[in-house]
This record gives sequence, structure tokens and C-alpha cells, in this order.
Amino acid sequence: MRGGNCKGGIYLQIHVVRKGQTITGIANAYGISAEKIVKANQIPEPSRLVIGQALVIPIIGRFHWVQPGESLYAIGKKYNINPKELARINGIPYWSVLQVGQKLYIPPGPKPFIEVNAYIEPFEKVTEAQKQEVRSLGKYLTYLAPFSFKANRDGTLTPPPLDNLPAIAKEQGITNMLVVTNQEKGQFSKELAHELFTNEKVTTTFLDNIVKTANQLGFKDIHFDFEFIAPEDRLEYNQFLKKAAAVLKPKGFLISTALAPKTSAVQKGAWYTAHDYKTHGEVVDFVVLMTYEWGYTYSTPQAVSPIGPVRQVVEYALTEMPAKKIMLGQNLYGYDWRAPFQYGGEAAKALSPQQAIALAKRENVPIQYDYKAQAPFFKYVDKEGRQHEVWFEDARSMQAKFNLIKQLNLRGISYWKLGLAFPQNWLLLQDNFKIIKR
Repeated sequence: MRGGNCKGGIYLQIHVVRKGQTITGIANAYGISAEKIVKANQIPEPSRLVIGQALVIPIIGRFHWVQPGESLYAIGKKYNINPKELARINGIPYWSVLQVGQKLYIPPGPKPFIEVNAYIEPFEKVTEAQKQEVRSLGKYLTYLAPFSFKANRDGTLTPPPLDNLPAIAKEQGITNMLVVTNQEKGQFSKELAHELFTNEKVTTTFLDNIVKTANQLGFKDIHFDFEFIAPEDRLEYNQFLKKAAAVLKPKGFLISTALAPKTSAVQKGAWYTAHDYKTHGEVVDFVVLMTYEWGYTYSTPQAVSPIGPVRQVVEYALTEMPAKKIMLGQNLYGYDWRAPFQYGGEAAKALSPQQAIALAKRENVPIQYDYKAQAPFFKYVDKEGRQHEVWFEDARSMQAKFNLIKQLNLRGISYWKLGLAFPQNWLLLQDNFKIIKR
């Protein structure tokens, strides 16, 4: 049985399916109905579980099975509970010697407050499924970020399809985030960014249009997602943000930015150099660290957001800005790669965690777990005899990120993006944290 904990309890247990286990047997072990487990994890075929599949068990508190050499003191320290209280709750003497395999009940602990953002990306139109997802997940969100309002070279904005998304978000108590990008023809443009930063007339028009649009549509946070800026425009971007703050903050708007995942101030590259963590930390209300895409469409098969590199980015960010200005970026997807990897070869296929589990079930292969990366993966051979490798997210990998947020006292988490089924994430999110509404 596995399930992490750090600085505050979790209410849900994480159970990893072993060979021969059934929903009924698992439910009996935790003293709840099989139907509750099926509903929580949205399991389409309860009679067919995947070996290595992580399930969330919807119980209040959790259970711990005593391992060799463990004491009440050690277990209490692990779960941040007084060992005498742990003994009292479980009706055993404080001085008793624990037996290997003995089941102890761990009560839920305190939950810190965080903010939660989720991007949503309508293409030609907002779908009914997208509207319904905002309604169903609204209680978990502080912000909703339709992607994106595209800046134009004359300072105007081209909005994404919105329909009544802002109104639906408002009904759910969600703050609407106006995401502005330097995208042209589907690509981030350094030339467009340069024009917005350096042409004073365009800058003024641009900021005026942001204010006008935000007021008309009810957006309260202005989120600049400017990427692939020319390295020589680093200072220009900083100056632009200061101008934006001078215009937007007196009018009551929050300002936030998306930042590439850097590990040092001198990190070079088209994606990194112009993102000055120190200045962003001084000027804006909060940032979203894009701590994902180590594994991406044309990379070698690997975890999309491995915990080690993610931690390195956050720890660097903490040297440049307060923890309460940092939102951890988190993917809600994985990839299915053809293996072995070949440069210039076939693009990896994106898939949701639910789709990944369904694929492992269909191919009749077990799900493995990389404890260094804190990410699940599996391999299979398709009908044409081609090898594949799949990396995705599950309850364990998400709990590792939640533990990081709690350990480092971060502002919150930002998801890319809605529309990918991952029911376990939302249950764990709610049971680890209290969600701030603005």
C-alpha cells in the first residue's frame, strides 16, 4: 500500500493494484463498498483491473500497514501525528510492540490553503463538454484561463472562442484570467513581442485594449504568456511588465506571467534568457512555472514532469521570489511514444491518464512506476509489431507534486489543460488542500 504525506494529512488512500486483486477484495480491505471505489476512479470495467494501476480509496483518513522495524514514534513522525494520540485512536497501549502487517488508522490532518488555475483551450468554438467540465470542476478552481487572447502588431487583441465561458466561471466562483500571448499563425513570435515591448504607441494601445477587453468580459487577472522572446529583449520585457503594472494595478487588476522552467539566472536559450525570474517576482502578483514537457512530442520517452527537475526549477525560483508568488505548472496528460526513439520520426501521441490506463488494459500489460521520476509508465507492442512506451500521470505522481507544494509553501498549482479525464487528480487536490476563491 502506498501513499505519500507531508505537512498535513490526506483523506484519500492510494492503493496500487497487485496481481490477483479484485475490486471486491480491495474494498473489503478498506471497509468500504466496491461501488465507491469504482465511482471515485471512474473505472469502466470493474472486473478488469490493471496490475500497477493506482486507485484512490475514498475513506476519511487512511490506513497504514506496519512494516518491519517500524514503531509508533516512526509512524507518527511520518504522518505528523503524536504517537500517543496514534495509540489512543487505534486502541492500543503506547508501549506495545507493533506486529508486521498490523493495520493502523491515520486520521486526516490539517489542509493548507492554495490557489488553483486551469487553462482551457477552445479551438473553433467552445464545446458543450468544455462548458460542462468547468461546471463540474468549478469548486476546485480559483482561476479559469481561456487560451488565448492573441496580441496583434497594432496593439489590438484577437480573442479566443469564449461563448458564455466567463459567465459560467463566474457562477462557479471562479476568477477569469485573461491570457495574452505573442502568437502569430499558431507560433510564438519574437518579432511580435519586440514590437509590443519597444514601440511606445503600440504598447499604449495594447495596454488600453487589455483594460477595455477585461472590463467588458469580466476578467480580473491579466496573464502574460510571452514565449520564445529574443534574448536581447530581456530588459525590454522587464520594462514592459513595469509599464503594464503601472497601468493595470491601479485599476484593480491582478497581473501574472508564465515562466519557462529555469534552474539558474544565466540559463541560455530562446525559451529561457528573456524570462527574468527576479524582475517578474518583483513586478507581478504571481507566476506560473511551466514545469512540464521534459517528455514531449518529439523527445525520447520519459516522464513529462519528473519530480527531480521540477523541484530544481522551484528551488531556483525561490531564490528570486517569495513562495507565495509561485504556482507550480502541472500537466494533465501523458504521451505514447514509438520506441526506440528516432529523431525526426513519428510524433508521440498525447493521451489522458484515463486513456493511458485503458490502453494498458487493452494491451494487457502491467503499469510500472519510476520512483526517481515519480511517474508511471508501461510498454507494449502494437498490432504491427512496433514497440511503444507510455508515460503519464497517476495518483502517486500527483501526490508527489502536492507534497512539494506543501513542503515549499507555494501559492498553488496551475493545470495545462482541461479536457483530459483525470478524476483522481481532483479528488486528491481537494483532500490535500483548501481551495481559495477570489
